[in-house]
Parts: sequence; structure tokens; C-alpha cells
Amino acid sequence: MATIRLTKEFSFEAAHALDGYDGPCREIHGHSYRLFVTVKGRPSTEPADPKCGMVMDFGLLKRIVGEEIVARLDHALVLRATPGNRTLRETLARQFSNIVEVDYQPTCENMLDDFARRIAARLPQGVELWSLRLHETATSFAEWFAEDNRGSGR
Repeated sequence: MATIRLTKEFSFEAAHALDGYDGPCREIHGHSYRLFVTVKGRPSTEPADPKCGMVMDFGLLKRIVGEEIVARLDHALVLRATPGNRTLRETLARQFSNIVEVDYQPTCENMLDDFARRIAARLPQGVELWSLRLHETATSFAEWFAEDNRGSGR
């Protein structure tokens, strides 16, 4: 049986600020993110398997990414938790309920690294995460590929 890649697109709205950055993205601003998740595997050939002919059910991929990424970040403010912005984060948290604190600078690149770990850990046996593409704007995106990250602990 052939190896097949499946891709599903997701979208979410989120704001972030790049703490310590020397450009305009140090300010709180938002994006309409588009995330493309590609997995790779061999379709089931077991006639009794309800998923016969599938690498994985698109609905399962939707649930995994929905729970790990979209539900967590949609309409959130993502901030790196640093001692320098602790007062800001505490002040915002008193007014807003969806503040997501991360231990990394919330750039497109770092978000992809985080997403890859979260998604890969939940995929069914025999299915591997192949690539991610995260559009921050209509013309700007970052990509993560499994082949580039083999042996790096990811």
C-alpha cells in the first residue's frame, strides 16, 4: 500500500506581543492565523476495520488540533512569561480570561515547534506528523518539517 499524506486546514484568531523585541511587534497586536497540518501514513487495508482505506479519520485530526491548538489559542492573548512582564500579565488577567502564558517568545517559528510536539504526541500509531505551515498574515508564514527535526528531540 502506498504512503499517503493528509492535510487539514485550521484557523484561529489570536493576539500576541514579542517581549523585548526591537520592532513594532513588541506591541500587542493580532493575527488571523491559518494552520495547515499534514500527517503521513499508510491507509488501513483491513476489510473489517471501519477506517479501511484511511490513513486516519479527518475528524480525529480535527479533534486533536482543535483541542491542542485552536481551543487553547482562539481569541487568546499569547505572552511569554518573563519576570519583566509579570505585572502586565497580572493586570491583564484581572480583566481578560484568555491570557495564554508560554515559556517561549510567541513567534510563528516557536509556535510551530510547540504545535508539533502537541500534535505528534496524540496521533494514532502508524501516523506521523509530516509538516506544519502557519500563516501569520496572508503573505507571511513559517513551516515545520519532520525531516528537518529528526534527531533533535522533536
